[in-house]
Amino acid sequence: MDSEENSFIRLPPEEAPLNDGSESPEKLRREIERCKEIYSVLEQDHAKLKAAKEAAEQRTRELKKEGELHNIFEQQLSLNGEEERARQIFALKEENNRLWQEKQVLKNKLEELKKRVLWNDPLMVLRTLPEKKMIFKGLTVNKEHMNSLMLTPLVHYPLPGGSALITFEEAKVAQRIIEMREHTVELNCGELEELDQCRLRVQAAPVDILLPSALEIRLTQSRRSILVSDLPSLDTSKEALLDKLELFFSKRKNGGSEVESREFLEDTDQVVLTFTEDGVAELLIERGHIQMPIGKGKYKVKISPCMSGDISNLQLQPSRCPRTVLLLGIPDVLSEESMRDALEIHFQKASRGGGEVDALAYVPAGRTGVAVFVEDRG
Repeated sequence: MDSEENSFIRLPPEEAPLNDGSESPEKLRREIERCKEIYSVLEQDHAKLKAAKEAAEQRTRELKKEGELHNIFEQQLSLNGEEERARQIFALKEENNRLWQEKQVLKNKLEELKKRVLWNDPLMVLRTLPEKKMIFKGLTVNKEHMNSLMLTPLVHYPLPGGSALITFEEAKVAQRIIEMREHTVELNCGELEELDQCRLRVQAAPVDILLPSALEIRLTQSRRSILVSDLPSLDTSKEALLDKLELFFSKRKNGGSEVESREFLEDTDQVVLTFTEDGVAELLIERGHIQMPIGKGKYKVKISPCMSGDISNLQLQPSRCPRTVLLLGIPDVLSEESMRDALEIHFQKASRGGGEVDALAYVPAGRTGVAVFVEDRG
């Protein structure tokens, strides 16, 4: 807008009157020019005022139109707000379910990659095997049997959340289910309200595990430890029995010396005693047996060398479970028991490609489980 100073019309100064009072042509021309300049200034001010008026009217119309549109928008939000929120919630649920299924697929791919790495590099398994203390209780009769070792597979298979293991009575049924890959399971357990959630899709995959085909163990006899066995079964705690053993074998007159450590072997009634000095264990092992007082009586206990073994070579062979199928991508929409029943009902129907189910284990989403595979002697 124009400033206050520009709102005034500046008129040129009037000419001083002639001394003789007569109106000359020159004076008239100057007066006409001055009037023209005043008129031009007035025309400019008029044009500016007109433009300002039109702009104000245009802005008024725009504000009015914006107000009308705002009222219409508020009315639509009021009418359709609940429906829109419901659509948004449903879309979020769908997106969440899709992301969860993608996450499960990525987890399964990661497990497959880990298995392939282990198959290609069995030495990695040696570094991950836990240390296990064992006692050999067998007898060797013939020399040809001394280098043979029978292994009984006991495989722990991790199960991710939202999965199930199903074992059929016949291997051909499991193979058929795997070949179909994706399965639509009906959920008719009365726990769901929305009809579009009464079905779920699950993926079927084979179960591949690693089994040892060859094993070499390097044995070393401890120079300071002995294995004490044939201990009596008395009404006393393990800690009290360890105290009595340490007290007896720490005395020189019994052939021992200071005991550095003592412990029961896991799942056995045998004790490993470790001395602080070399040579003590060898002399006790040569004796084989020794009489020692325990409680009110004397008992003959056996002394054996303490052997430690290191796996020097392990060869693994991939093996596929012929009757077991892994089901993936199971959402947490039913209780554990209801979901297990729904899966078993679906996969035992011949019309769905299934058959008689021997066993089924289900792990809900958000949890993990471990399945133990033993040798199938059937």
